[in-house]
Amino acid sequence: MTIKPIRTDADLRAVFHRLEGIFQADEGTPEADERDVLVTLIEAYENQHYAFGPADPVEAIKFRMEQQGLTARDLEAYIGPSGRVSEVLNRKRPLSLRMVKQLHEGLRIPYESLLAGTRR
Repeated sequence: MTIKPIRTDADLRAVFHRLEGIFQADEGTPEADERDVLVTLIEAYENQHYAFGPADPVEAIKFRMEQQGLTARDLEAYIGPSGRVSEVLNRKRPLSLRMVKQLHEGLRIPYESLLAGTRR
C-alpha cells in the first residue's frame, strides 16, 4: 500500500477509482486499512477545496420532504396551517424558533441547516 497526498482533482479521481475496488473490504484486512486512510484523505482534500456551508433552511426541508415522500400538507404538524407552510416553502416567511424545534425533532433536520443564514 503506497499512500500519497491528494494534491489535485486528478489525484482525487485516482483515489476514488482505487477506493471503488476496496470499498467492501473485510475489517481487519490491509485493504480495509487502506480504505480508511483513503477516506480520510478524500475528506481532508474535499474540506479544503470544496467547502460547503450548511444547507439553506428551505432546501433542507425540501430535501427531507423528497427523502421521506412528504407533501406540504405533511409539514402542517411542524410549521402550522397550509398557508404558513406555503409561505415558508416560498421564502415569504422565515422559520420561527418553534418551527425549527418542531422540524428538528419531528423530521430530524439538523439545527445547523434550519438556522443557516439567520442573523445571530
